[in-house]
Amino acid sequence: MPNEISVLALMKGRERYIYVSDDASLDRLVDAIREQAANPGLSLSWFDAAVLATRARQQALVAAMDTPAAPNQG
Repeated sequence: MPNEISVLALMKGRERYIYVSDDASLDRLVDAIREQAANPGLSLSWFDAAVLATRARQQALVAAMDTPAAPNQG
């Protein structure tokens, strides 16, 4: 079964932060959000990063709950 595609978006002033990920890239997504929060040239704050990371994890959890279990191969 293909991975679910998730989209997170944050509009902050004139900046737009849009993240597209799949089930397998949650850790890389959270790392990218943290790297952007650490960049002083961007307006993304650590609070924004925490909210985005929490939402990404929630989306992954919901997607996992909606995915039917694999049939028993036994």
